[in-house]
Amino acid sequence: MGTWDADSFGNDTACDWTYGLEKVKDLRYVEQTLDQVLACGSNQSVPAEVAECAVAAAEVVARLKGNWGIENSYSETVDNWVRARRLTPPSALVAKAVAALERIVVEPSELLNLWTEGGEDSNGWVDTVAELRARVAR
Repeated sequence: MGTWDADSFGNDTACDWTYGLEKVKDLRYVEQTLDQVLACGSNQSVPAEVAECAVAAAEVVARLKGNWGIENSYSETVDNWVRARRLTPPSALVAKAVAALERIVVEPSELLNLWTEGGEDSNGWVDTVAELRARVAR
């Protein structure tokens, strides 16, 4: 896993996802990303890459609501996109973001397994996702 931090953009997959965001002007890309997690249901494992992208998509929703997280060079593409758009996420999209974040921190979730089995700080990652969920829901 190309991961260096538990933060939302602390992995290659989330950073790569932001390049797709740059190409759109609305929230369809964000919604499609969240839908990939929700399509897994409760029995199918959520692939790690899908979960990492969903975290990035949820950050877009939180930032659009004015609930900013860590800003750094890794989040810069999203930060600039949000500032340029000033969109208001619909309540249905907010609900999808919350549901996707809740889904990736329970089994079966490949990303949860990677954080747990990889000897990484799984509690740090789970805490990061919980903090993001709170920012999305506010």
